[in-house]
Formats: sequence, structure tokens, C-alpha cells
Amino acid sequence: TTSTAGKPAVSTAPSPSVSTASAASAASKVAVNTLPAVKIEPAAVAPKVEVPSVQSIRKVESLSDDEDGDRASGQGDVQPLLYHDSVCNDDGKVIRFHCKLCECSFNDPNAKDMHLKGRRHRLQYKKKVNPELPVEIKPSNRARKLQESKLKKQKHKLVLKRLIDDEQRWHLEMRRYEQDMYWRRLEEDQMYWGDQRRRMAPPPLMSRPGMPVPPLLSCVRRPDSLDDRHIMARHSTIYPVEDELQAVQKIVSHTERALKLVSDSLLEENTAAASDAAEGDDKGSSRLLKGVMRVGILAKGLLLRGDRIVELILLTAKKPTISLLKNIVKQLPKELSTFSEDQYEVQAHPEEANILIFSSKEPKMQVTISLTSPLMREDPASDKDKQREPTDLLNKRKCLEYLAALRHAKWFQARANGLQSCVIIIRVLRDLCQRVPTWGKMPSWAMELLVEKVISSAVGPPLSPGEAMRRVLECISTGILLPDGPGLMDPCEKDPTDALETMTIQAREDITASAQHALRLLAFRQIHKVLGMDSLPTTKASARNRKRRRDVSDTGENEGEGKKDKKEDAASA
Repeated sequence: TTSTAGKPAVSTAPSPSVSTASAASAASKVAVNTLPAVKIEPAAVAPKVEVPSVQSIRKVESLSDDEDGDRASGQGDVQPLLYHDSVCNDDGKVIRFHCKLCECSFNDPNAKDMHLKGRRHRLQYKKKVNPELPVEIKPSNRARKLQESKLKKQKHKLVLKRLIDDEQRWHLEMRRYEQDMYWRRLEEDQMYWGDQRRRMAPPPLMSRPGMPVPPLLSCVRRPDSLDDRHIMARHSTIYPVEDELQAVQKIVSHTERALKLVSDSLLEENTAAASDAAEGDDKGSSRLLKGVMRVGILAKGLLLRGDRIVELILLTAKKPTISLLKNIVKQLPKELSTFSEDQYEVQAHPEEANILIFSSKEPKMQVTISLTSPLMREDPASDKDKQREPTDLLNKRKCLEYLAALRHAKWFQARANGLQSCVIIIRVLRDLCQRVPTWGKMPSWAMELLVEKVISSAVGPPLSPGEAMRRVLECISTGILLPDGPGLMDPCEKDPTDALETMTIQAREDITASAQHALRLLAFRQIHKVLGMDSLPTTKASARNRKRRRDVSDTGENEGEGKKDKKEDAASA
């Protein structure tokens, strides 16, 4: 017995039940008489058909060699693989089609044709009949979803990397721009004052009419002094690195976006719970959270390397309460998880009237969100107003301090950010306050006020970093911080307020004495001891500037007498 793939077995040996042709015909007659309602369809492959014992007869149609070649070349998807049975009724009419490979039945010829051309039938045909049949592998839903999620993550990583590269490029450009602007202003000022001095100089007395006047020397930029180079070198070491700046920018932007979503959700809750009279009001008037403002060293641009805490002010339309603070803390983690994959820890501190958010990735940062409202300045005039106020109001003194911090940030951005060398000197002094305990007793707001007033009151060209540092130390050395001094008036308060009122007398005297000692070190070219760094090597320009021309006062007595003797001898001769 031999068999081929896709074709039923054909018997070549004589059947034991049928020995002669007459016996076969007699058997067929008996079969037809016993089963008159069965329609016998001849097989397409087998030359001999045995007597069927059931009403269904299998119909096998094999593909030709040309069709096999077409299927192998990629056109087999449209060729049906016929391997089914046709079931007839008593009248000989086909009532159902049964697929032996897939064990399924069809009443409609169109459904049968679609099944025979389908992927399921081809897979069963490949599994049971012809293993060499090419069938396209179709991914499952789970594999497709995994592939889509993988592509989405890759796209998100590319977008995030592009944003990080853009921010790094922006920081580098801003730093380069600040340096270029600094040196450009310095050159312009020196050129201006050089021209002024040349214009005010009298004409030469010994010049004759028509004598050519030598051209004016072009003004070149003055070389950096030793103090300038030390201050800029120290500033570059205390300036935050790119990783810290990126971490600060990331956590602050995420916090601001989350607070915006919390404000929207609170607005929806208030709108849903409002009465018909309140529904006609403007949405802006019913919004409970008005806005978020950056304050402190973040808003002033005074971050140093190692700073991990930044501050935000959350303004509310009404006086902030403990219940509002807890409601915000409850919604913040959910809103943060909607657009960020990072894990953040949110803590509530009602006694301090603020919310703390901690990041989990290195470098770990902390954002302090302080709640306040301009209404906290108002005092209830009557008992009715006191009764209307909520009982769980936040600490009023803390809220007023947060409002003052907001005014300080606005004043600094308007007055100090535009002054040359002001931000650099404040950063250096902040580093000095962190290193030296004596200077750490000075309030940061008082130090910012003092530096701004000292630099802005200078007459003439803008001060270089070394000159600005020397001028600040000179001002403190004169005793401006002492109790009998003029003091520092706070420009952000209506009533006269001294910004140094929190300092003790001993702290004022210690800082004054330390400033006097630092000024002596600057006079003896030892500014590196004040800045807490190693001394930089002197350049050729600074060494050349230190040389002085010898005059008559520098000569000794014997040398002068010798010159006089020579003159007297020449006169007598």
C-alpha cells in the first residue's frame, strides 16, 4: 500500500471480500438496494471505491502540481484546500458540509468556501496532511499589545531624551550668554570711560600747526584682576551641576502640573455642589486654588551645589484651612501618577501650613508647597465675621510669612537680577554663610538687600566681581550692622521694618569683625582664604601690572649724593 501527502491511500492488492468482477457488481447491487437514498459521488483520486457503510461520503480533491507551485510561490492564500464531506438527505440533496480536518460543519456553501480558504483550515492541513505548506504566522493579541507597548516606551524615551538634550543645551547657551554679556558690558564701559578721559585731556602744548596728531590707542579690555579670577573660579565650583538642575526642573514642573489638575478637580466638585444661583457665576471666581508661585532661592536663581529643597507658594481664593490642605494631599499622589512614572512621597504638615513632596530617584529633591491667601492680612472687624470664619484655619503667622516671601521674590527679580555681579556675589556670600558659622547668623533676606544696595549705589562703570566683593566687605566693616548703625529698611513692608531685627547684638559684632578681617586679607592679596579655596597662579598681565616705575623717592641717599657730586663736577668744569 502506498500513500502520498494530501491524498488518501489507494489499495493495489485484491480485496479479500471481492474476488471477481461479478462478485463486486453483486455486492454493489446489494448495497444500492439496502441504501437507496444515498448519493454516491466518485472520488477524485482513488480509481476504486469500496462500499460505503454510512450516508456521508468523503470528497477529496487534491491540488495539481501547478497549484502546489503557486502556493509555494506565495499565491496559496487564495487557493482552497478541499478536504471535506458532503452530507445528503433522503432525496440526494446536500444539506451539510463537514470538515474532517477541523471537525466543524457548515450549512452554507459560502461559509464552506471561506473556511477552506481560511487560516485555521490551512493550519490543520499543514499539521495533518502536508507539513511543507507555507502558512503566514499571525501574532496573537497579547504579542501585539506587548509590541505596541514596547514601541510606545521607546518613543517616550526618545522624546524624553530630546527634551533633556534641549534643556542641557539651553543651560549651556544661557551660561555662555551670561558670560558674554558680562565681558561685553565690561568692554563697553571701559571704552566709554576711556573716550571720556581722552576727550577731557588738554591738547599738547608743544605741537605746531600742521603737525600730525598720533592716533588714539584703541581701548582693550582690562585684564582680570586676581580677585576677579578667584571669585569666578569659586563661583564655578559652587554652581549646581546639570544633574541637580535637571532634577529640580523635573520635580517642580511635575508638582505644578499636578496642582493644576487638583485645582481643576476641586473646581468640578464645587460646580457640581453649587446651587442654581451660583451656577451662573464665572468659573474663575469659583476656582479655589488661584495659582502657584516660585519663591526663595528657586525664584531668585541663587541655587548652590548641594541644595535639595525648593519652595512653592500656593495661593487660595479663601483663607486656607486644614481640611483643604488634607484634600490636596489626598489628590496629589493620584494626579502625579497620571503623567509621571517616578514615585513621589507626599506629606502634610498642618502646623507649618505646608505640604512636602519627596522624590525617590537620585539626586533626591524636596518641594515645599506653602498655602496662603491675601485674605490672611485682613482682620475680622466684627464678631459676625469671626463667626463666619472656619474653625480649622491654618497658622496665620506662617501664612503672613509666606506672603512676605512672595513679595521678596518679586522685588529681587525686579531690582537685583539686572545688576551686574549682584547674583554672583550673593551666591559667594551664601557659600560663605554655609562654611563659616559666624556668617550663618545673618538672615538671607538682609544679605540680599545689603548686596543690592551696595552695588546699585556705586558711581561710575559697573563693578567687577572683585570690586563688588570688596565694596560689600567695606560696607559691613563700617558698622552698618551694629545697633547704633543706620540699619536695613525692608522695602517690601508698608510700615518701617528693619530687616536685621532678628539678629542679636553679639552676632552683629561678630560679622562686623569678620568682615574687617576679610578686608585685610583682600588688601594683602589673600582673597583665596576668604573664599575657602587654593590660591590661583598669577598671570603675566597681573605680574606686569604689579611692577612700578622707579622715581626719585625710591633712590637711596648715597645714590642721590653721587648724582649731585657728578652735577657739581660738571658745573665747575
